[in-house]
Amino acid sequence: MLTKKQYDLLMFIHERVQRDGVSPSFDEMKAALDLRSKSGIHRLVTALEERGFIRRLAHRARAVEILRLPENFGNKVLVPARGFQPSIIQGDLDRDEPERGAIERLGGEGVTVAETSSVPLIGRIAAGVPIEAMESGTTQLGVPSSMLRASGEHYALQVKGDSMIDAGIFEGDVVVVRKQVDAENGDIVVALIEDHEATLKKLRRKGRSIALEAANPTYETRVYRDDQVKIQGKMVGLIRTY
Repeated sequence: MLTKKQYDLLMFIHERVQRDGVSPSFDEMKAALDLRSKSGIHRLVTALEERGFIRRLAHRARAVEILRLPENFGNKVLVPARGFQPSIIQGDLDRDEPERGAIERLGGEGVTVAETSSVPLIGRIAAGVPIEAMESGTTQLGVPSSMLRASGEHYALQVKGDSMIDAGIFEGDVVVVRKQVDAENGDIVVALIEDHEATLKKLRRKGRSIALEAANPTYETRVYRDDQVKIQGKMVGLIRTY
């Protein structure tokens, strides 16, 4: 059974998807439900996801898909509106102890197994307060080959923390990273701070300063001298298990 707020949010998302082909932004959800902060929307969205009414799609803007409606709507599985064709990457990863597994892509009809390549899963990365950089590990993870760039080395890291939730990156997700030492403004990067702390943040450069921006209003932007930060790679994909 849904609470009134959960029900109202589900109906609002459903109506917007049917009308526009995409789900509303969190700001629009907040305004529609007359809530003071987006944290309340995050809690409602999480509750709807846990109950199987919606699915958040990895690494997409406005990334919410309606799966079903309450029983008084027939409780049927919904077909996404025209123009909204999500592609979801899933795997056999356990949220605490990731393991190599088959990666599946759910598309328009049925389930197909995507062509995969192996990349090293080398540890955990903080999407929040920086943690110790890159735990050692030898686990290999299968990821869709289409997720990888044609050149360069890639690796995977499991996300700890919630500072990137507005970018669709949640604790327990696995990010796929292309190794590179530079990135453009707005890229989500793995940044090594003062050679011992690593974090996943959005990069902003201004002069000789580097700002590492969170995608969660409860976290402040951290600004460093450019000699304090080394770019370890750019995020190119995300894997989530359900």
